[in-house]
Amino acid sequence: MKAVFLCGGRGKRMFPIADDKFLLDFLGKPLLQHQIEMTRDAGLSHFVIIGNPQNTAKIKQITKGIPGIEVEFALQKRASGIADALQSAETFLHGQVLVINPNDVFSGSAYAKILAAAKRSAAPSYMLGYKVQEYFPGGYLEVDSRNELVHIVEKPGAGNEPSNLVNILIHCHNDAEELLRYIETVETTRDDVYECALDNMVQAGHKIKVVPYSGFWAPIKYPWHIFKVMEHFLDSARPYVAPSARVSEKAIVEGKVVLGDNVKVFENAVIRGPAYIGANSVIGSNSLVRDYSHIGSNSVVGYCTEVKHSYIGDNCWFHSNYVGDSVVDDDCSLGAGAVLANFRLDEDNVRIEVGDTLVDTGYDKLGAIIGRGCRIGVNASLMPGVRVGPGSFVGPQVCLSEDVAANKMALLEPRYQVSSNKTRLDKGKRRKLLGKLNG
Repeated sequence: MKAVFLCGGRGKRMFPIADDKFLLDFLGKPLLQHQIEMTRDAGLSHFVIIGNPQNTAKIKQITKGIPGIEVEFALQKRASGIADALQSAETFLHGQVLVINPNDVFSGSAYAKILAAAKRSAAPSYMLGYKVQEYFPGGYLEVDSRNELVHIVEKPGAGNEPSNLVNILIHCHNDAEELLRYIETVETTRDDVYECALDNMVQAGHKIKVVPYSGFWAPIKYPWHIFKVMEHFLDSARPYVAPSARVSEKAIVEGKVVLGDNVKVFENAVIRGPAYIGANSVIGSNSLVRDYSHIGSNSVVGYCTEVKHSYIGDNCWFHSNYVGDSVVDDDCSLGAGAVLANFRLDEDNVRIEVGDTLVDTGYDKLGAIIGRGCRIGVNASLMPGVRVGPGSFVGPQVCLSEDVAANKMALLEPRYQVSSNKTRLDKGKRRKLLGKLNG
């Protein structure tokens, strides 16, 4: 059986995070590496990875360092959905395949469930189904009493769901060529060719078994979904302090904390786990890192900074800041006194406009989402849920309450003016004040 990883798509809802979701680092490894290693540990060693022109080189670099696997690469030239991805890899798809979306994070039991089901019976295809409590923008499954697929509906919209069973993209197909033949015959104007092909297979008499799964599942659709994945990896990690890490005797490190190579924790700093600090990073004096915070490599959490429940990338610098419930991509800096606020005055959930839709994030505490290479000036304040596009600057003293696109500058206007100083100070006033203090 080949494991087929769909890495050719584009995250249209992830602004201002520019990288592919499966390239995000967790515990010092790209998510894709975590996913491949988990698949390998489930017993699969032969992989087909379908990338796009922008990410294939990075994918090859990641897979080169993973032992015990054989990898074939296919190129999806345009982001046109699952069906197009599979057609791009047609040369490599024969016999039994396991189709996987690496942007969905799940536990190893997901593989165990679907592979065990495939061994027990001889249905042509198997897919995982997950019961949700509220609307999720994905594919919904209608099944019969034997847990066989009747119909699949892609993104039906809230209130139009045929069931509470959502499709998780770990699908086992025993005949890849047959699946591709059905894909060829689909006629649709929507981005649901693959789903229509499955529907057509069912109508033609093919049985597709839906395997119930209730373990951990965290799809990354929006930037704030990174938090659930971050929490999952931190919960599953073991406390660890690298031999080369240096922790001051006057610092406090407690709970489940991972400190990477050459990390330095200065005096009076406090790290309360779960937390991860990547290689070569510095936690400065009087700083506080707490409540599921994940800080990448070569970053500096400078003097008197608090980082709470936040995902911080590599090469980020902070000094006397508050960073609450925020996502900060690589190569960002915050000037002294800058604040990423995370709680609305009305204490309501934070809502973010995605396209033409105002999306309830489900969080009443959500800070800023900052793209790669941004600079935030001294004493700037970013309001809850504000997004700053990659390469943008937010000037000193700015109170930012609206999103900023990529490569922009948000400056406070009007600017200050310089004129002649005609003030004459009373030189004796300070002496009198000092006298009162000493008296």
